[in-house]
Amino acid sequence: MAQLKVTQVRSTIGTKPNQRQTLRSLGLKRINDTVVQEDRPEIRGMVATVTHLVTVEEVRATGEEGL
Repeated sequence: MAQLKVTQVRSTIGTKPNQRQTLRSLGLKRINDTVVQEDRPEIRGMVATVTHLVTVEEVRATGEEGL
């Protein structure tokens, strides 16, 4: 299954509380923090909420190189 590499690139100062909570739920605490999450609809929805604060890259899961 594919994974998403999510990196926080902007500050949460001045953002709405639900956006700050979404970043914390993703596992991001400060600028330049990066987490790798499974590519699921729930994660995509969270990323859509804070799309202006993060960058997203798709990465292959380990062991999928031969597929």
